[in-house]
Parts: sequence; structure tokens; C-alpha cells
Amino acid sequence: MTNQDPTMKYGDALTQPFWRAAERHVLMIQHCADCGHHQFYPRPFCLQCESEHVGWVESKGKGVVYASTTVYLDVSTELEPPYQVVLVELDEGVRLLANTVDGNCNMDDRVEVAWRQREGFPPLAVFRACSSYS
Repeated sequence: MTNQDPTMKYGDALTQPFWRAAERHVLMIQHCADCGHHQFYPRPFCLQCESEHVGWVESKGKGVVYASTTVYLDVSTELEPPYQVVLVELDEGVRLLANTVDGNCNMDDRVEVAWRQREGFPPLAVFRACSSYS
């Protein structure tokens, strides 16, 4: 048996700000200080201009369903099939893959971030239909 580093629940150095914010139910994405580009998943440089001046900013956590699928296979004890997986295009322009809660969402539906708690790990971002278009 090995002793696991307790900080590993926060991923590596590049993803730690994301997971630490998730514990506070805050969705963070990267932003380039040079060109203004937003990106997700985290990288050490900007995909738009290749600048190394990328930092973290809070996302509004709202967007639209870009694509969706229903999974019928039992692949995780945390997810009982069938469950929906959506690719959400956030208002900031990045796309994030996640599950839905509180019912299924259709393409172009307006969605907002919610959080699924996990034992021993930071919560996961999931999405639900917005109650109003905002």
C-alpha cells in the first residue's frame, strides 16, 4: 500500500485552481491576459496566441447545450444508467463535457452549472436547465 499525497485530490499543479474553486461551487476557466481568449481544459499557454499569460477567471456558469447523448452502459458506481452527457458551450465560448441533473436537456437548451458532491473529492460540475433565459 502506498501513501497517497492528499493534495492529489486537486489534480496536478495546472488543474488545482479549478478543483479548489469547485469545492466552493465556483466554475473557473482560463483567460489570456494578452488576447482575451477563454479556454477550457487548462493549459500552460493560450491556444489563441500562444502567450504564457493565462490565468483563472470565474465563469458565469451558463451556456447552451451544443451536443448530447444518453449513456446506457454501467461504467461507474456514481452514475446509474441511463444518464445524459452534454457538451455545453459556456457564454464565455468554451465547451465543457458534463452530466445533466433534474431531467434531460435538448440541443440549444439554456443550462446553468450545478454541482454533484463526491466522497473524498471536490464536487463535479454538472448542468441543469435554466429556470429563465438569462
